[in-house]
Amino acid sequence: MGKQLFLILNSILLWSWSSITISKAYSQNQTDRLALAFLKNAVHKDPFGVLSSWNDSTHHCEWRGVLCSKRHPGRVTSLVLRSQGLDGFLSPHIGNLSFLRVIFLQNNRFHGKIPPQIGNLLQLRVLVLSNNSFGGSIPSNLSCCSNLKNLNLIDNQLVGGIHSDLGSLTRLKVLGLSRNSLVGPIPHSIGNLSLLQQLSLGVNVLSGEIPKELSRLKRLILFQLSFNKLTGDVPAGILNISDIMIFDVGENQLWGSFLNDVGTASPSLYFLGADNNLFTGMIPSTLTNATGLEMLFLHENDFHGPIPKNLGRLKGLYKIDLAYNHLQDDLSFISSLVNCSNLKILAMSGNLIHGSLPRSFSNLSTSIEGFSMSDNRIQGSIPLALGNLFNLSFLGLRNNFLTNCIPHSIGALSNLQQLALSGNMLTGEIPSSIGNITLLSLLDLSSNIFQGYIPQSLGNCKQLIGFDLSNNNLIGLIPIEIMGLSSLAIIFSLANNNLSGSLPLQVGSLKNLGELDLSYNRLSGLIPASIGECLVLEGLYLEANSFHGQIPEALRPLRGLQELDLSNNNFSDPIPSFLAELSLLKYLNLSFNRLEGQVPEGGLFLNASSVSIYGNTELCGGVPGLKLPLCKSPSFPKSSSTKARVIYVVAGSLLCLALLLLCLSIFYRKKKQTTTNASISLSFENQFLRISYEELLRATKKFSKTNLIGKGRYGTVYKGILDGGATVAMKVLNLMQRGASRSFISECQTLGTIRHRNLVKILSVCSSVDFCGNDFKALIYEFMANGSLEEWLHPETIGREDECSESRNLRLVQRLNIAIDIATAIEYLHKGCYPAIVHGDVKPSNVLLDNDMMAQVGDFGLAKIISTVSTEAIGVQDQGSSTSTGVRGSIGYVPPEYGMGHRVSTLGDAYSYGILLLEMFTGKRPTEEAFGQYFNLHNFVQMALPDRAMDIIDLRFLSEAGDRQQEMKIRDCIISIFEVGVACSMESPPERMGMTEAIRKLHLIKVSYEAKERMIDM
Repeated sequence: MGKQLFLILNSILLWSWSSITISKAYSQNQTDRLALAFLKNAVHKDPFGVLSSWNDSTHHCEWRGVLCSKRHPGRVTSLVLRSQGLDGFLSPHIGNLSFLRVIFLQNNRFHGKIPPQIGNLLQLRVLVLSNNSFGGSIPSNLSCCSNLKNLNLIDNQLVGGIHSDLGSLTRLKVLGLSRNSLVGPIPHSIGNLSLLQQLSLGVNVLSGEIPKELSRLKRLILFQLSFNKLTGDVPAGILNISDIMIFDVGENQLWGSFLNDVGTASPSLYFLGADNNLFTGMIPSTLTNATGLEMLFLHENDFHGPIPKNLGRLKGLYKIDLAYNHLQDDLSFISSLVNCSNLKILAMSGNLIHGSLPRSFSNLSTSIEGFSMSDNRIQGSIPLALGNLFNLSFLGLRNNFLTNCIPHSIGALSNLQQLALSGNMLTGEIPSSIGNITLLSLLDLSSNIFQGYIPQSLGNCKQLIGFDLSNNNLIGLIPIEIMGLSSLAIIFSLANNNLSGSLPLQVGSLKNLGELDLSYNRLSGLIPASIGECLVLEGLYLEANSFHGQIPEALRPLRGLQELDLSNNNFSDPIPSFLAELSLLKYLNLSFNRLEGQVPEGGLFLNASSVSIYGNTELCGGVPGLKLPLCKSPSFPKSSSTKARVIYVVAGSLLCLALLLLCLSIFYRKKKQTTTNASISLSFENQFLRISYEELLRATKKFSKTNLIGKGRYGTVYKGILDGGATVAMKVLNLMQRGASRSFISECQTLGTIRHRNLVKILSVCSSVDFCGNDFKALIYEFMANGSLEEWLHPETIGREDECSESRNLRLVQRLNIAIDIATAIEYLHKGCYPAIVHGDVKPSNVLLDNDMMAQVGDFGLAKIISTVSTEAIGVQDQGSSTSTGVRGSIGYVPPEYGMGHRVSTLGDAYSYGILLLEMFTGKRPTEEAFGQYFNLHNFVQMALPDRAMDIIDLRFLSEAGDRQQEMKIRDCIISIFEVGVACSMESPPERMGMTEAIRKLHLIKVSYEAKERMIDM
């Protein structure tokens, strides 16, 4: 009996203990599941749906990115959610995952502070939060995670200092804190991390000296402290670490000589970067003992002495940059580099290197892409076999003592993008073979002794953005092939030569150019009116030629001009008053011409120190600082008194006749107010070739749905093939829609009087009746093969998002080109037309793209000729409607002042353009519900600038960011574009950026972006 009782009690105890254990395990299981649920709730955006599996239908150990322990069921040990685009906060409940060993959350968009509760994770081995937007300081209690081996917080927005307590993490092998905003000194305690292999603290604001204790880190492989404000010496022991592969302290304020033993004690060295510091001493020959060295960056220091002759021992050398030191040597070291078969960049500019380029120069690796020896003392000729280096993309030999001709073989450098040979003593003719280098973007042959004519073949270099042949002895005409290079954006200079003839009409092709310098030549004739198309010009220098006539009215549209020099020519007549209206003009030189009359008194002319008008003896008036005589009142001499009386009589008669005609015109207009819209529009229609209704019916296969390509407020657009075989787009007006007839007239009136490469061209009209006797009106345009910008930005609008979203993606540069095209068209409407025109409905669906992806602005149904705006701004009020119904345009793009009854203005178009620009680069419509009533696309972007710009961009841009450097380049470009869009779409009209300034800034952004694309790291 006693034994049975014992067995029963024992069973009860076992059952109770089992229940307690199961209950405890269940509780812990739920703790981890609940913590994960909190983590999910803190994520606001999950573009790839990675957290969709985190639901009640599955066990949390099966959730995507979650790994659990096999020994402890239900306990989470790993959280791996890298590169998922997650946007939100990191919940403090992560500290409840007490079995967590690994956290990989890099390449997401987490922001806010790193929760200090991570310090509760005592088993944590790996914490990788790199490439996010975490802010605040590094949690001090991370030092509690004593098992940490990898701590990677690179590329966030962390501030404050580096805690000395991190030195207690003695198991740490990787410490990455680069690309933040950390300040203060590097803690000496980091020297205690004896197992540390990677130390990355670059791109911060760290100051003070590099602690000597870091020399104790004998297992270091990577040592990266670049782009800080560190001072003092480099501790000698660091470069004596035998396993170190990457040593980078560039872009600091370090000094001293630290290279003495480099290579001997560090044979594994792969990357040596010490550029942009204050280092001194010599580059030791022992450097070549580091036979694995591939990248050597010592530029912009104070190194002196010779260049090691045995660099060829470094067979794997990829880039070597010793530019801008005080190295004194001849060029014999080049011969040893012939053995470096992987060499791509050789930069030695800004030293004291002398001698002639050896023949071995042409035997360098054919893989070499950049060769820079500018600002040295190199003599002799350019080797004839230069063409062997067919992969060369940059050749820089500026400011040396080179002589003789450029070898014709230079034309074999088909990949060359930048050729800089200015400041030498090169002679002979410029080789026509340079025209074979079609990828050339920069050609600088200035300040030499070139003779002969400018080769017409240079016009084949269609990608040139900079062209400088100034300060030579060139003769002949300016080739129209070169003057027509629309790619030129930075500078076009032929100054200080002996060129003759007139300025070609093709100067109008330089629409993207910032500076045009043709000074000190023998050019003559009139300045062509086409120069008014160079809307981006900031500097125009035509001094010391023989131009004559009036200072042309064509300069009026050049609103971005900052410097204008027309001195020492033969210009005559009065100084045009429009020069006073160029608000950005800072320097104007009109000296030594034949100008006469009164000097304008507004704008730049109010500042005598900014204007030079010496040598024009017939000028008068102006501000006192110009020291000109007062202008005399006009008077008639006695001998001409009879002639004057005749003039007065004739003028009076003409005035009376004009008044009579005006009265008749007013009477006639009132009489015609009752006529139909068709008769009103007839005068506009007569400007175009008329096409019959029957032909349009055939062209569109009876307006078949298969030919339908779009619908708008006032009509439907079809694709059609006319009887002559031409493919066109035709807009058939829905005359039942109120305002359609007025839209038809407005579009005819507007497009019938203007022409511009970025405006849709109207080819014909049809005003007839259909076969049922109903009125029929249609407009026929050029067909745009690539459709509208709307379809590219929002593929879902064409109902084929899954099929076409990727193929119809616009790259960043394409969007930037389109944005410039649109702005140029609007600028033309505002300032290139007389009278000026307000488009009134700038939006993506009204921008069409041709075969070359050039943008053309269309749909002028709401356009207003500016001279009529004063009476038509609230046009429907004339019909008795309220002001609110007078708002015209599309929701989201209409400027706020239109809703308050303000008149239509060019600043309204600027607002619409700004919103369109923001839409192009965020991929977000201005009417998204997320913006709400008081939050719009303008505010959305403005609040993200500058730090969170990459968080709001169109995600399709991410495919262009192959690496971190490319991403930073895209980020800088996007921020600048957003700033233009925000400036154009300010709520207050006077605060808005105009189109001229927007074009100028966008061109500069494009030039900067493309320059970074092509830039060779020298």
